[in-house]
Amino acid sequence: MKEEFNKHNYSADSIQALEGMEHVRMRPSMYIGDVGVRGLHHLVYEVVDNSIDEALAGHCNNITVIINEDNSITCEDDGRGIPVDLHKKEGISALEVVMTKIGAGGKFDKDSYKVSGGLHGVGVSCVNALSEHLKATVYRDGKIWEQEYERGKSLYPVKTVGETERRGTTVTFKPDPTIFQQTLEYSYDTLASRMRELAYLNKGITIHLLDKRNKDEKGEYIGETFYSENGLKEFITYLDGNREPLMKDAIAFEGEKNGVPVEVAMIYNTSYAENLHSYVNNINTHEGGTHLSGFRRGLTHTLKKYADESGMLDKLKFDIAGDDFREGLTAIISVKVAEPQFEGQTKTKLGNREVSASVSQAVSEMLTDYLEEHPEDAKLIVEKVILAAQARHAAQKAREMVQRKTVMSIGGLPGKLSDCSEQDPTKCEVFLVEGDSAGGTAKQGRDRAFQAILPLRGKILNVEKAMTHKVFENEEIKNIFTALGVTIGTEEDSKALNLSKLRYHKIVIMCDADIDGSHIATLILTFFFRYMKELIENGHIYIATPPLYLVKKGNKKQYAWNDKERDIIAEEYGGSVNVQRYKGLGEMNADQLWETTMNPEFRTLRQVNIDNGSEADRIFSMLMGDEVPPRREFIEKNAIYANIDA
Repeated sequence: MKEEFNKHNYSADSIQALEGMEHVRMRPSMYIGDVGVRGLHHLVYEVVDNSIDEALAGHCNNITVIINEDNSITCEDDGRGIPVDLHKKEGISALEVVMTKIGAGGKFDKDSYKVSGGLHGVGVSCVNALSEHLKATVYRDGKIWEQEYERGKSLYPVKTVGETERRGTTVTFKPDPTIFQQTLEYSYDTLASRMRELAYLNKGITIHLLDKRNKDEKGEYIGETFYSENGLKEFITYLDGNREPLMKDAIAFEGEKNGVPVEVAMIYNTSYAENLHSYVNNINTHEGGTHLSGFRRGLTHTLKKYADESGMLDKLKFDIAGDDFREGLTAIISVKVAEPQFEGQTKTKLGNREVSASVSQAVSEMLTDYLEEHPEDAKLIVEKVILAAQARHAAQKAREMVQRKTVMSIGGLPGKLSDCSEQDPTKCEVFLVEGDSAGGTAKQGRDRAFQAILPLRGKILNVEKAMTHKVFENEEIKNIFTALGVTIGTEEDSKALNLSKLRYHKIVIMCDADIDGSHIATLILTFFFRYMKELIENGHIYIATPPLYLVKKGNKKQYAWNDKERDIIAEEYGGSVNVQRYKGLGEMNADQLWETTMNPEFRTLRQVNIDNGSEADRIFSMLMGDEVPPRREFIEKNAIYANIDA
């Protein structure tokens, strides 16, 4: 949505510096979340957000992101170019102020930008501070301006290096290896999913992504162009493409209430999950907030009023709850807020109270119009709501059984659970193991002090295709709830999780390193993603990585986790070697399982995290849904990797 631009000049005086930035290098996690994979990618998003702001103000149409061969990043746009004239207060070029003072930028000057993205105005100066080298090139007023920096400090004053007819800003930066010690390698897929998301959230903007580290069969660099003409309506079709729609077309509307632009797209499908994705100024608000509660209120009020007036609820013997209106609903809510206030554990929960009423009113008005104009769709939605209410009553009884089992004493724990002796949950870990055979080996090989084992029988229920009460009636799922000590459902929210009595802070999925094992791991991950997402978000879920091979020659032996490692070890040993292929965990003895997969000193655990909630939702619905072709295509593309991680 283009924002109206205030006609004041965008010049040096529009740039305000809020404070110094020496603190950034000392406490980088305060500014970018962490210094791991997520923080590394966050640097790119901060630079791109500046270009998106230019586009929102109506001055930029094209943004290009390039992953260079050395894993440095180049971001280009065709905006107005960062101002380069002298900043009166600071006594240096405005470009240098923007690049070296934290919180400096046009987005703090309401005359320049009505609304801006980016996380809390951290901005490009933070990226500069955390880069070993950064080069800024500005095309403005017929000239090319340039300045370079090392670890946030300028190497020379801003200078002109040529003349040009183009305009815009180019920033190339290389993250500092002394800060990002875990990895400096950018993931093309992670950047692509964020650029795709930004293109959908800001229709009419073209975003190019190019990876100069890899070439395709034609010898050209890998890359994609993202552009959306219809914004959220296209986004929801993309996200829900693997589910069976209840209606022919997605519902999409946009408007403004009390100065808050509101854009919504929603569609009902035949599944039983509720998938709500909310954004504030392009930031994915994982923890929701006032805009999401406003959407829920507006949706429930409007649909309830329509259902009551239609007479379709007359024969129903019980009240309909808010949850019933959202079963099988996928929705995207995007708002633009001039001064967002974020709260919550990860600072991704909107706190502005006034936004709730604005969104609620906007949704109510626009949805009322839609239902009146599309009576067939309206009837399908109400029928779906009635089915959901009936299923909820059945689920309530099943859930109460889980609750009763979970809140009982230690004697109420599942019979198959081999618990650990440690009582402090922060020191405890539980392995969810596929099958009784592997479970038996794991019980023998574990450290009983802090490691518990819960064997799961065969493939657990595919929750993507199951009604809620069937999920809670499933024996294996009941055992997982009970073993973990987690309860679900409150009077206010029937899907709310209570993690206060979580018994293990590490929950490890341990399956065979084959196709069947991958499928079981994905079924378990789907269950956690749909019913216990907070466990993933809080970093409690891990995947074990058992080896595929044991390579032996004489007294020498080494484990290999893939074919490449196996071949390298065989070459090192020379001559004829004995290679044992592990078809499953049960083929290892207890000592081998301990030393390769369970011993904290030597094992490799992969922590499951959600970089992009909407993309994770799409992938799970595709992997666990009914549509075969997209699932086959995904597996073929990712077949090189043993397990599918969220």
